Amino acid sequence: MSEDVVLREIRDGVGVLTLNRPDKFNCLSASVVVAMTAGLDAFEADRTVRAIVIAASGKNFCTGADLDEVLEKRGSKATLRPFIAGGHALLKRFEASPLPVIAAVQGLALAGGMELLMAADVVFADPAARIGCQHARYGLVPGWGGTQRLPRRVGLTRALELMYSARWLSAEEALAWGLVNRIAEAGGVLPAAMAFATDLARKSRPGLATMKRLARDGLDMPLVAGLALEEARVVDGLLSTDVDEGLAAFGARREPVFP
Repeated sequence: MSEDVVLREIRDGVGVLTLNRPDKFNCLSASVVVAMTAGLDAFEADRTVRAIVIAASGKNFCTGADLDEVLEKRGSKATLRPFIAGGHALLKRFEASPLPVIAAVQGLALAGGMELLMAADVVFADPAARIGCQHARYGLVPGWGGTQRLPRRVGLTRALELMYSARWLSAEEALAWGLVNRIAEAGGVLPAAMAFATDLARKSRPGLATMKRLARDGLDMPLVAGLALEEARVVDGLLSTDVDEGLAAFGARREPVFP
């Protein structure tokens, strides 16, 4: 594994994973998947890390899978399946992580790049960002969750229209459709994402993890079952030491300091 394809650092309690293949539009190779998985493992094991930002070097966020690598693996299903499975496993890991995951998107986020940002919890975009699913243009099918996550994000008919047409959404359209949470100032998407993540890093790590797990698990449940799950988890959460600190800080009119 080359450490250069993904840069890893910790800033003020935020773990930053930076795609670092700008000459190849930060496309996703097997080595990128391995490096991002290793970074996620390290951040989750480090108690000083309270949030994760996915960023990218250069002008573009990510234009999808490395097609040179895909071409090499097209010889058989046996070589293709691990590549597809590795991407699926990584994106599911981001969704399952107890840490909030924030994406900072500039330039192009296409195909697998769009699939990657959909695995994040919150997405910041540069005003000039373009987001799309261009598989249909080349006879391809989304392979890292696009056919499943996109309808859940934007609704079935919008998802099908975007996949069929292979067009690119502007940042404003992506915001209106729910693919993006916030549009940053021009050239300021990473600072905006970092400011948001740094604020999260001051909050209760288990508290945020429980919110994320309840919200994501509840999407696959009937409302009654989801409410029952929340009721049980909230009772457990109210007995935590973080709540002790939070309530003490509230009573003292100060900001809480969580361990």
